[in-house]
Amino acid sequence: MADHQDDAPGNPQRMRRALLQSAGLAGAMAMLGGVSTPALAAEGGFPNHKRWKIVFVNHVTTNPFFVPTQYGIQDATGLLGMDYQWSGSANADVGEMVNAMNSAIAAKADAIAVPIVDPKAFDKPIKAAMDAGIPVFSYNADAPAGSSNSRLAYIGQDLYLSGYQMGERIAQVVDSGLVALFIATPGQLNIQPRLDGAMDAIKKSGKKIDAQMIATGATVNEELSKIKAFYLGHQDLKGMYAVDAGSTQGVAQVMKENNLPSKGVHGGGFDLLPTTVQLIHDGFLDFTIDQQPYVQGFYTVVEAFVFLASGGLVGPGNINTGLKFVTKDSVNPYLTTETRYEGKSTKPQIVPHSGAY
Repeated sequence: MADHQDDAPGNPQRMRRALLQSAGLAGAMAMLGGVSTPALAAEGGFPNHKRWKIVFVNHVTTNPFFVPTQYGIQDATGLLGMDYQWSGSANADVGEMVNAMNSAIAAKADAIAVPIVDPKAFDKPIKAAMDAGIPVFSYNADAPAGSSNSRLAYIGQDLYLSGYQMGERIAQVVDSGLVALFIATPGQLNIQPRLDGAMDAIKKSGKKIDAQMIATGATVNEELSKIKAFYLGHQDLKGMYAVDAGSTQGVAQVMKENNLPSKGVHGGGFDLLPTTVQLIHDGFLDFTIDQQPYVQGFYTVVEAFVFLASGGLVGPGNINTGLKFVTKDSVNPYLTTETRYEGKSTKPQIVPHSGAY
């Protein structure tokens, strides 16, 4: 576990707090952006407040996918004058996550954020936190539909829909035969709904596609090993797809090592690990789906801040962080820029946009 305050890398907190204190949030944003909004600057702004601390519990704390999430947390807490702690499990151990939640409750955190990766395990600690007056938000993964879990709001992708749309793409390019669907940890609620959605879309297509689920594991090396082994035993397959970042990178690597596109094999998956992005550019993977991990951190902090600042009168509400297909036609900006927003740089920056929206 690690506490992060003014020493967060690349986080200009002092300047931002000075702006906030002197002109209010709207005024600070106007000065930073060069936009004049005198009425808002005069009337807006938050009074001085406690440096609220939000504890983020995570299921794979060292996974590169969550680097931009942590930058989003740093940027939002720096802007709003808050502190944060990054904790949880390095290998998807639900017991370790629950222990981290209980520690945050005992330490009287001001807010807690947690991916609800298990359908039942987090019900009790979330209720305990809420009973203690600590608001809890889920991010990246949410409780199942119809659950009695008492978390306040979910900030993340519509997971089932993203998987369903991936399944539709699979059915567009594969008419029949074996399609492998790789998943790091079956049943885990941040990725299982994607696989369920893909399976449903493939089934609805009516095509004679034999879609098989293959578990790969919680670490990138383990995932790559399992994907290689599966391909060696099923070299007649027609497609290789994955529903998590590490498995997607592994699929891309196996596609390249065996030059599978030249054999008519298609592939795709999720998230923007550098190897995945490069191999889309090189033509070895058809697409990846961006779920925007930076804003999963940033928006969660903002929701917690507004809830705390308003005494619970404002919000919170669910936020869908989006679904964006990245293909060879759209991948270049991800290769030519290095930003905190994609986890490839520690440097805070405003990125100029080019081309049409």
